[in-house]
Amino acid sequence: MTEGGEAQARQWCGCAWPRTDVPPPAGTRIHTERQDTSAPGWLRLLDLVEEAAADGREEFAPLRGLPVEQRQQIVTLPPTIARLTAVRHLMLYGSNLVRIPPEIGAMESLEEFTPYTSYRLHWFPYELTRCRKLRGSTVSTRALYGNFKTRMPFPALHEPVLPGRECGVCSGPLPPTGPRQVWISLGVATDVLPLLVDACSQECVDALPAPAAHHVPTVHRGGPSVAQPPAR
Repeated sequence: MTEGGEAQARQWCGCAWPRTDVPPPAGTRIHTERQDTSAPGWLRLLDLVEEAAADGREEFAPLRGLPVEQRQQIVTLPPTIARLTAVRHLMLYGSNLVRIPPEIGAMESLEEFTPYTSYRLHWFPYELTRCRKLRGSTVSTRALYGNFKTRMPFPALHEPVLPGRECGVCSGPLPPTGPRQVWISLGVATDVLPLLVDACSQECVDALPAPAAHHVPTVHRGGPSVAQPPAR
């Protein structure tokens, strides 16, 4: 796809603009758009994941070559990406994604993660930290919650939002009442990323590592009361 085609495939959400000359919004929300599982783009993506799992390829660029309208139909990746254990580079340049599923943590060979210019992608699942070989990332950081240049506000977690299937910390089952969700900013590969944690207990929340320097110094539940360091 050409650079012009990449730009056409992206849809702006209005939460943040990736420029330093535009102030961050006063309030933010988590995108909760549901994936249309009947859309041609989604069905094609499912096939591409199966093909990549079968042939053991080391680079997975599922959006490359898809028509613009199909790229726009994809707002998340399927849980089946857990099968991509040979993939070393996940290329999602210019996507319309609003979230990454926690199953990305099963991509044990992942070394390079490139969701660059995916401007509706404001956070990542804590399970990304399970990719122990991940060393390189290219992320549009000005679109992220808590970015050090814009300090985009973290949405409040009043109730569980888009919970995963298990605890992101210990992999145990989540309680029937839902997870204890918190935000944490951590260095992942070459960027500091805002991570959403699904924890099964307060003990797992307490077991989280110390947040990255120059960011919110504790785990938190977002909202206007969260004090962030001044933008740099």
